[in-house]
Amino acid sequence: MDIFLKTAGSINDATRIEILHFIALNGEVCVCDIENSFNMIQSRVSRHLKILKEAGFLKVDRRAKWAFYSIKSPLDEFRQSILKEISCLNIDLPKLNKGCKNG
Repeated sequence: MDIFLKTAGSINDATRIEILHFIALNGEVCVCDIENSFNMIQSRVSRHLKILKEAGFLKVDRRAKWAFYSIKSPLDEFRQSILKEISCLNIDLPKLNKGCKNG
């Protein structure tokens, strides 16, 4: 039950749903590109990403000083179904705005 509650709690925020959908659509994304695309400060983005990662949706690949986030694979059926439902929502996402030099 703890896993269910953590997962459900992670998507009880519109911004986290938007970020999750954004990553699902764009593939692996640098944290700085999420900041630029959503026009959001680093600490706020990091908090949302941490919650989504702890809930089992995301994996992170650290390269030097950069962190790249993508959908965890394999993703269990429960989380897959949540991503499928999110993809059906009418979400107005920002375009990917690459604004950092992440090598």
